[in-house]
Amino acid sequence: METPSPSGNPLQDLSANLAAIAERVGQSVVAVHGRHRFPSSGVIWKPGVVVTAAHTVRHEDGIEVALADGRTVAAVLAGRDLGTDLAVLRLDGVELSPVETGDARSLKAGHLVLAVARVDRLGTSADFGIVGTAGGPWRSWRGGQFDAFVRLDGGLRPGFSGAALTDMQGRVMGLCTSALVPGAGVLIPAATVARVSGELLSKGRVSQGYLGVGTQPVNLSEASVTKLNLTSGRGLLVVSLAAGGPAEQAGVLIGDVLIELDGKPCRDMDDVHAALGGDRIGQLLKIGLIRGGERNECSVTVGERQQRNSCH
Repeated sequence: METPSPSGNPLQDLSANLAAIAERVGQSVVAVHGRHRFPSSGVIWKPGVVVTAAHTVRHEDGIEVALADGRTVAAVLAGRDLGTDLAVLRLDGVELSPVETGDARSLKAGHLVLAVARVDRLGTSADFGIVGTAGGPWRSWRGGQFDAFVRLDGGLRPGFSGAALTDMQGRVMGLCTSALVPGAGVLIPAATVARVSGELLSKGRVSQGYLGVGTQPVNLSEASVTKLNLTSGRGLLVVSLAAGGPAEQAGVLIGDVLIELDGKPCRDMDDVHAALGGDRIGQLLKIGLIRGGERNECSVTVGERQQRNSCH
């Protein structure tokens, strides 16, 4: 990217650099009309492919994308993953340049960033701010696996879900979304976008393991922890079972308390999600549980969770 010539005025130089980044990246940012009222933003990730925030795509047919050159073209939904809030659209006959990406793991709290969106017919929109929090890999409450946690300083303006977030060199660190952390904008890192979009393009979904249980966290008594020699005082109470699901077929009962998955403590849903990656589908998962005050074990063949299933 061309860097504006230094003027000797730091603020003027910063302003010119931000405008140059917004102009350049904005050529690969689109407006996605996939819901009523106002559009969201999307990013041309590779030729003929747009990525956007899944929660803004409310219908599968009649999706349109407004390009930087003024054209509006039809888009086909290739797939979406609610866990990472990512949707992938295919554009026929559109060969625009994709964005240059960077590593979101390089971002730190306090780093300056620029969100580049396209939310109306007036052209590129931009929002300048800082990284509020930065951390390592994490899982969303929907079970999506992210390569880094990056929270922006504040919420996102309407239409900025799906916008490109750049560093001060104009590299796109990923996509913005408002759907994963209440009241805050967070980043879907570029590495996560690449991994998830590849799976969506190849098979239209992201594979996740499925046990077929509904649970709620419980605290175990000190007596039970001591008697059963447990490493944690928390577990998950089974409150429902999917008929014919993997857990029911393996003999899990309502009222059981899950305490271990493959020998690791089962304290909350994060532990369950960690044990149910797509690579575990079809494999045996050893479950430690408490039934009637005594420790029991069973082995469950992990199934594949469909998007419509509300239990794990």
